[in-house]
Amino acid sequence: MDIEGLGEVLVETLVDNGSVKDVADLYLLTIEQVASLERMAEKSGTNLIDQIAASKTRGLQRLLYGIDIRHVGERYAKILANHFRSIDRLAEASVEELDDIHEIGLSVAESVYEWFRNERNIDLVTRLKTAGVKTETDAASTALLDERFQGKTFVLTGKLENYTRDEAAKLIEDRGGRVSSSVSKKTDYVVAGSDAGSKLTKAESLGVNVMTEVDFSLMLT
Repeated sequence: MDIEGLGEVLVETLVDNGSVKDVADLYLLTIEQVASLERMAEKSGTNLIDQIAASKTRGLQRLLYGIDIRHVGERYAKILANHFRSIDRLAEASVEELDDIHEIGLSVAESVYEWFRNERNIDLVTRLKTAGVKTETDAASTALLDERFQGKTFVLTGKLENYTRDEAAKLIEDRGGRVSSSVSKKTDYVVAGSDAGSKLTKAESLGVNVMTEVDFSLMLT
């Protein structure tokens, strides 16, 4: 959850003294509890509590990464957050629905499904909600969704003049699309910049839609 000041030593101290048993307990900590710890003071305690409070709005992707679902790292957390938009919708998903998502294989699908069938984990999510941690994608992000992008898989290849690779990927993902590193029959669009190589060739051989950077820019408007 990217909480500045919450290092490994401090976490071990909080666990050892019984203040924290799981991640939801972090959001119940008080300044007094933290300030009383060795090598801490009121100012540093206040700063930490402020950082913990700020982490409540980090977003669904960060939360899914932070709650430690087996096999779900940063990449899969982003894919799941973009697809389901809320932790409640994700919790209701079947293995088949999860497995159907591009890049989410069966092992990840089963792991996510099982995580949300564990009563301790359901209780954890409930307590995180009660503490005010955001478990849905915010309205501003949802407003960007575009049916031309939603559920579509894009591959970026070659050099783009007006976007870095990361910028182009973010523009696609913010609108509900997905970015893949390889071309397949499931690819919807290949955005080809200058000096595009084998990915462009493969796209053409598979009959995948190929667009120029100009086409891509027009699609974004």
